Amino acid sequence: MPVGWWVLTGLFALSLLIAVLFYLGPAWGLGSGVLVMVVMGGAFLRYGREEVRVERDRLWVGGANIEWPYIAQVRVLDEHATRRRRGPDSDARAYLVLRPYLNRAVEVTIADRTDPTPYWLISSRRPQRLAEAIASRFGADETNASADAGADAVVRPQVSPPRDTVES
Repeated sequence: MPVGWWVLTGLFALSLLIAVLFYLGPAWGLGSGVLVMVVMGGAFLRYGREEVRVERDRLWVGGANIEWPYIAQVRVLDEHATRRRRGPDSDARAYLVLRPYLNRAVEVTIADRTDPTPYWLISSRRPQRLAEAIASRFGADETNASADAGADAVVRPQVSPPRDTVES
């Protein structure tokens, strides 16, 4: 989480503490300030810890998962391509796991004709590493430059190596 979010939470808790302190007294003021910090801190930690797991038989992103045969390709998107893909070039049916403080992402194209979701867009601190881990799970040995600016595509042959976990 960005430091600025923690600073804003601290300032909000402080202002609440002061307001409640003058209105209800020191015990209520301190209690409300601490309560706000605990609740907001827990929310921030949970929000920032969305887990991405690359396993033997599937890709897990948060609570969603997809098996390797249903993945067509994976692309690493730079800042510009990520901004376009989550904005004007987005598809409303896509599965998005985005964090506003991360400006790069990995796009996983879905090959399942029965699934209405065309792609997953996963923001990541280390998108190249995540894309390589995903590509290694379906045995990609070939990296092709995509037609889209700022994107590297990896096309899928099928192989499933052992389980591995990658932090996003």
